[in-house]
Amino acid sequence: MQQPLVSVITPTYNAELFIKETIESVRAQTYNNWELILVDDASKDTTVSILKKYTEEDIRIKFHVLEKNSGAAIARNTAIEKATGSYIAFLDADDLWMPEKLSKQIAFMQKENIQVCFASYELMNEVGKSLGKKVNALPKVNFSKMLKSNYIGNLTGIYNATTLGKVYMPNIRKRQDWALWLTLIKKVEFAYSISEPLAKYRVREDSISSNKLNLLKYNYTIYRKALKFGAFKSSLYLIRFLIEHFFIKPQQTTQL
Repeated sequence: MQQPLVSVITPTYNAELFIKETIESVRAQTYNNWELILVDDASKDTTVSILKKYTEEDIRIKFHVLEKNSGAAIARNTAIEKATGSYIAFLDADDLWMPEKLSKQIAFMQKENIQVCFASYELMNEVGKSLGKKVNALPKVNFSKMLKSNYIGNLTGIYNATTLGKVYMPNIRKRQDWALWLTLIKKVEFAYSISEPLAKYRVREDSISSNKLNLLKYNYTIYRKALKFGAFKSSLYLIRFLIEHFFIKPQQTTQL
């Protein structure tokens, strides 16, 4: 039986330090029917030459270069537009997948008729050394739960583009992945997870989560611009986010 094609969406920008390892983690998948669509956001380093080399080695790898720096949302949406797979998955240019990531998720989605799937993931530092921690995925999340906080690690998320259609990210600077998963979950009752860690997330010093004030600012933007909530409702949900994120914490980070 033919495996359904999975389109892997990877935006790049000045990613020369990490992109080789990221691409190799896709090539190492036990699931073979995938296409990796890399869209470079006008990098100033050697990223594009690295991508070109890989496309010459593996016909499953394709890349496109944006004429000007446009942001991650435009890069991701360009890749989604070019995707031809039945499933769409996401992997940023500095993160990694476990070898059985696609095999386990696609099998799970097909067996249980799941349209949106995610998984737990491990944490590593900027140079790729394990931090000895993992972020445990909740068993399932619905739209109401996702409004309180983003419980889907984008590097683990997959959606069925055949049944749900192609869903794009809003053109906002940060947290556009959260808006994408909110849109998708609104189409289905729940997104379901695999508890096993299937990816490795690189914790960068300049990440949004390292700056709590910026995190709140970008979250407010999601409520106002992506979801079109009014100022009062957006502020209310921001308070709910603070309670969920800093006091309830149902999504635990535990030691490996």
